[in-house]
Amino acid sequence: QVQLVESGGGLVQAGGSLRLSCAASGHTFSIDNMGWFRQAPGKERAFVAGISRNADSTYYADSVKGRFTISRDSAKNTVYLQMNSLKPEDTAVYYCASKYLGVVSASTSAYNYWGRGTQVTVSS
Repeated sequence: QVQLVESGGGLVQAGGSLRLSCAASGHTFSIDNMGWFRQAPGKERAFVAGISRNADSTYYADSVKGRFTISRDSAKNTVYLQMNSLKPEDTAVYYCASKYLGVVSASTSAYNYWGRGTQVTVSS
């Protein structure tokens, strides 16, 4: 059973930065593709970024390209999401997810395990 625990969310002003972390346990982390998703009030959960199991490929939603960076540290079983130039529309609960088959996907249904999420609020 994989456990994913997100941290690093909080309240930040527009233009600021946050770094989210997702610590994984209970599984061989290095074989998982990892993804970050977010869900704003009244909206569906949406793909933000993904990273392949060996970190040689990263993927981003158009809305965050150039501002967010996903990375992973297999020695620490942790995936990160560095978020810069934050905007009020980035406000959401952010979730990490793991996918142990295939490749990174933007579909929520493709992921096997999910964390409980961390709230990010960007004030204008």
